[in-house]
Amino acid sequence: MIHRYKNNGYNIIIDVNSGSVHVVDEAAYDAIGMYENTSKKDIENTLAEKYGLTSEDSAELFEDIEALKEKGVLFSEDDYKDIAPALKGRHTVIKAMCLLVAQDCNMACKYCFASEGEYNQGSRCLMSYETGKRAIDFLVENSGTRKNLEVDFFGGEPLMNWDVVKRLVKYARSIEKEKDKNFRFTITTNGLLLNDEIRDFINKEMYNVVLSVDGRPEVNDRLRVTQNGKGTYDLIMPKFKDMADSRGQKDYYLRGTYTHYNTDFSNDILHLADLGFKQLSIEPVVAPKEADYALTEEDLPILLEQYEILAKEMLKRNDFTFYHYMIDLTGGPCIYKRISGCGVGTEYMAVTPEGDLYPCHQFVGDDEYKLGNVFEGITNKEKQQDFLDCNIYAHKECDECFARLYCSGGCVANAYHYTGDVKGVYEYGCKLHRKRIECAIMMKAVENDRR
Repeated sequence: MIHRYKNNGYNIIIDVNSGSVHVVDEAAYDAIGMYENTSKKDIENTLAEKYGLTSEDSAELFEDIEALKEKGVLFSEDDYKDIAPALKGRHTVIKAMCLLVAQDCNMACKYCFASEGEYNQGSRCLMSYETGKRAIDFLVENSGTRKNLEVDFFGGEPLMNWDVVKRLVKYARSIEKEKDKNFRFTITTNGLLLNDEIRDFINKEMYNVVLSVDGRPEVNDRLRVTQNGKGTYDLIMPKFKDMADSRGQKDYYLRGTYTHYNTDFSNDILHLADLGFKQLSIEPVVAPKEADYALTEEDLPILLEQYEILAKEMLKRNDFTFYHYMIDLTGGPCIYKRISGCGVGTEYMAVTPEGDLYPCHQFVGDDEYKLGNVFEGITNKEKQQDFLDCNIYAHKECDECFARLYCSGGCVANAYHYTGDVKGVYEYGCKLHRKRIECAIMMKAVENDRR
């Protein structure tokens, strides 16, 4: 299976199963496109008429195609489908945990998964140190021989429970040597409570920090507001700049959400880059169709164009990174990871302030997907099996998708909320991701030419 496309003047062919990428001229582009379903004579005639190729030229081109096919880098077979059944029965260990240390927030973002910070009928609460400590012990106990463990402090707004965050980091560090573990901490914050003391602690202890902002002032302040409805841009941006600079513009992300109100989102990324930020990400909102900020079908062509605009501008500037364009064509994730995805519900779990375990933070509050708790362990084995069964071969829509080994079937939570089935697909998101992959690979082609 191959995928052909043109982008920014490049003719690109992706061999889906091998992951090989070929940048070719117009004649080769057409010949490869016809190769499997057209006779050589007809291809030769087409190339002669369209490009003036001689019989000898076409014969040489056919030889090149057949050599690539023989090497397994063009029209390669799917050697991975037989692996998929083994993934269902594999033994997994938990390697990452999202601690919702604050099911509370000092903002009321209108697209928030937690009902604008209200947490479904006002069930606001903070995680106790004892529950967090037990969560870390649970992670260690269920991590097998894995040394590197990841803990993400999340919310709500985790800085609203800052003392517990600090105590949990201290506890985890105190058991690293004894348990032969290395904890890598991440924190996601809206920035309102950032100060020098918190910044210094994060810089000392946190492997990564995610800073939430949507872009231009008018864009951010439309949906990212305080509890009293006021915009937050002016409150947070000086703190974010200080944080990013204090980390040497490394090991952080400015992470935004784009909606129906800023379909020109490349301008938000460029606005943040103009301010000096180097590590940027922006995600499409996933929202009920009736929400005024929800993305529409009419928005889709605009969004696809925006990804191309962003890629071309990044190539001109070459002074910041965009999360979805960071692609490794030579040493990316192992094939098991590329088939099975992020490990939601199996290798990764979210923990509520009460200690309940969910597949990830987007399932929190859905009793059907409560897997157990950190005190009693995983009790809902049947539902956990649903996530073991999730891989690119569980989604029939992935069969003919060129991007399947780059997205691993997409976000399970988005699929569930969009289709009601963790084995479904969020097709709107798929269309956006396919464009991102095309742009990322085009950028690699340009970088290769510049060497």
